[in-house]
Amino acid sequence: MALRLSLKRPLLTAGILAGSALTALAAEGPHVAPMTDFAGTEVKPLISDPMLVGAIKAQNEKHAGLSQADIDAMDQTWRAETAASERPTIETLLANPLSERLRGWQAEQGGMVTEVFVMDNKGLNVGQSDITSDYWQGDEDKFIKTYEAGPDALFIDDVEMDESTQTFQSQLSMPVVDPDSGSVIGAITVGINVDAL
Repeated sequence: MALRLSLKRPLLTAGILAGSALTALAAEGPHVAPMTDFAGTEVKPLISDPMLVGAIKAQNEKHAGLSQADIDAMDQTWRAETAASERPTIETLLANPLSERLRGWQAEQGGMVTEVFVMDNKGLNVGQSDITSDYWQGDEDKFIKTYEAGPDALFIDDVEMDESTQTFQSQLSMPVVDPDSGSVIGAITVGINVDAL
């Protein structure tokens, strides 16, 4: 699949996914349409899972009083642990039930999903299939263009070469909505091997 890796600017498109209209802020390219479909058929059911919703709500409550300084300190601890032999913060998160659920879901996708992680209402990881380079995603488009954009948002990023796997991949990100209140409570990001689309 031939893909252009440098894109000047995103374009706004809309799609109908699983019965509700999602507004997609997406990069240009042949990966956008199949990733939009994948978001509707595979990711949307995952983010409706009561266990996933419950994990986000519990962390939102736990982290309600965090300041930006607290978040920055937690992120710095995480980043330091990525290069350390002892990684208690990372290992605790990777061992939680949501992370186990996400790894299982990733395995069911037959090599199409390269990573998946879920964020709380501050952009902090709640569960993840693999180690991320940082713990706080709140300053990145994957959070800003989903959590902050409302319940129908979908953000599909540019295609990039993953040096570790030597595959071309893109990320799709969506808000997670509390089915009881209809409020956005967090977000999810799914890495996609675009050669598998």
